[in-house]
Amino acid sequence: MTTKPDTIKISASHREEISAAHADLFVTVRGSSVVSGDQALKKAREVNQLVEALANYGLGPEAIHLQGVHIETSSGALLKSSSATYRLRIRCEKLDQLADLLDIVASQKNAALERIDWKYSEDIARERLLDAAIAKGKTKAGKVAAALGVKLVGVYDFLESRFDEEAPVPFQAQAAAMRSRAPASAESGLGMDIQHSKTIQVNVDIWYRVSAL
Repeated sequence: MTTKPDTIKISASHREEISAAHADLFVTVRGSSVVSGDQALKKAREVNQLVEALANYGLGPEAIHLQGVHIETSSGALLKSSSATYRLRIRCEKLDQLADLLDIVASQKNAALERIDWKYSEDIARERLLDAAIAKGKTKAGKVAAALGVKLVGVYDFLESRFDEEAPVPFQAQAAAMRSRAPASAESGLGMDIQHSKTIQVNVDIWYRVSAL
C-alpha cells in the first residue's frame, strides 16, 4: 500500500480583463421570395439589399455567411408567393467598424439583429495567467513552508481550473447608454451598449511535498 507523503496544499489565482478580437453579428432578414443556397445573397431582394449596403461600406463577401432559410407558408404547400426568413452571420473583424455595421443593419426595413457573439484570442492570455498563478503559488508555498518549519522537496499533485466571464446578459437586455466605451462621434440608432471585454481567471491548486528541515 502506497503511503501519501507529507504535503501542503497551496491555492493561487490570477485574473485579467481581455478585449474581444472581433465579433459575429447574427441577423435575420424577412424576404418576400424563397431562394435557397448562396444564391439567396444575390437573388432574394431583401437579402441582397443588405449585402449591397455592406459591400458599399467595404465589407467583403467572405464576411457574410447564409446560415439557413426558414420558409413561411400558411397553406402547407410551397408557393411562389411564399415568404422566407433568412439567417445571416456577419463577421466584423475590426471592432471600430461595429457601430457602422449596426447602423447598416438598422437601416434595412426587413432586417433585425438577433445577437452579437464576441470572439477573443484567449490562448496567449490563458498561458500568461497560468504562469502568473503558478508563480504566485510558488511564492506562497515558500512563505508557508518557512512559517511551518519545513522545506519544499517537490510537487505531489497539481490541479488547474478556469473562470470565464462570457457576457451573461442577452442582447435584448443590453439596451442602455449607447457607446459607453466607444467614441461619442459615431452615433448608432440601436440604443445598445457595445460591450467587448470579459474577465478570465486561472486558478491552481498545488500540493507540495515537504520534509523536516
